[in-house]
Amino acid sequence: MPKGGDIFDDFLAAERQILRVGHRFLATPRETRKIVPDFDFRENTTVSASPAPASKRLVSLDQFRGYTVFGMLLVNFVGSFLAIRATLPLMAHHHTYCSYADTIMPQFLFAVGFAFRLTFLKRVQSAGWNAAYRHALRRNGGLLLVAFAVYGVGARWERWDDLAQRDAVLLRWAKQDLFQTLAHIAVASIWVLPVIAARPGVRLGYGVASGVLHLGLSYVFNYRWVNTPPNGVDGGPLGFLSWSIPLLAGTLAYDVYQAIPSRGRLGVGFLGAGVGVMVVAYGLSCLHLAPADMDGWHFRVRGAAAPLPLTHVDAKPPTNNLFTMSQRSASLTYTLFGAGVALAVLAVFVFACDVGRLRVGMFRTFGSNALISYVIHEVVFSSVKAFVPRDAPVWYVFCGCAVGIGLCYLFVRFLEKQGIYVKL
Repeated sequence: MPKGGDIFDDFLAAERQILRVGHRFLATPRETRKIVPDFDFRENTTVSASPAPASKRLVSLDQFRGYTVFGMLLVNFVGSFLAIRATLPLMAHHHTYCSYADTIMPQFLFAVGFAFRLTFLKRVQSAGWNAAYRHALRRNGGLLLVAFAVYGVGARWERWDDLAQRDAVLLRWAKQDLFQTLAHIAVASIWVLPVIAARPGVRLGYGVASGVLHLGLSYVFNYRWVNTPPNGVDGGPLGFLSWSIPLLAGTLAYDVYQAIPSRGRLGVGFLGAGVGVMVVAYGLSCLHLAPADMDGWHFRVRGAAAPLPLTHVDAKPPTNNLFTMSQRSASLTYTLFGAGVALAVLAVFVFACDVGRLRVGMFRTFGSNALISYVIHEVVFSSVKAFVPRDAPVWYVFCGCAVGIGLCYLFVRFLEKQGIYVKL
């Protein structure tokens, strides 16, 4: 993520803009205020011309999304410190295998996919197809603008006649600054829009085609481009092709949620599907294909046992293998494995929350205001990290992390108590 004083101004400007949205809510009496979370998970939702009765919230999905936000806060704080990378390497990104830190972003895309299909189908029934498509385009276009404001640009074009510097700023902006989580969510959502209401088989085929297209473009040029300084982030501008896989997996999970009323059977199904997807992804990671500039355009695919995911691999990126699980490259194997992890984690929350009675207040708070949680965390963390040296011991890093997450929680909890939920 971009560093420097300018980005802090962008973050603060974005916060002020978002809070102005909340102030419009506060201008109305609290009992009549309409509050809608940015992703509204409800069970057995039906839409008709007459007002529908209140529906039961999908607690497992609310908790799943809150856990995902919490996991993001955790790894984004601790992952850059030397002691963590030395003693708890799975808490950091390495781009040569799938660590715990790497499992978080696919879960965001998975949750987005679930909510996208739910809300799109509701809008189709209530307002028609054209209105549903227009709303989806406006919403994701707005999210792309938020991404531009939040991430900013990490370098400046200082002199009008310095065209080389202009090109360097544009290159960094395209590879590192803009195309991070929010931008990938927006572009991937637009990419899957043509099939969001289609049958499961169509969406499954679209996901396979997107992954194969990303693999082909990576072979031709994109892998080398993303892994050449300035290194790309999350696959760069073409990463949306691969990120559509966990997003479409979320749409399929929505279908299963609606089709299976027994939460015990649902949890077993999600767990089995998640394990199956992870096994397929690992099997693909045992293949080896070098990018075209090293392969000589022969497309030679070889097979060899790969290290298991979630086990540390002491290697430096890039591996020059298109099938290595890499968040930087947004490789097909990585996003597919992440989709499997998301299904398995959701299964755990189905058992714990829908079958059982588990409720974690912090997960509820973060999950109900995911966008504002994401926007503020970099500002808060930058202030806290100023007091945590990069070579600090593990215990001190986690103390700083607790302070940072605690401050984020207090801010979002305040908004929750005021009935302010920010969405686009």
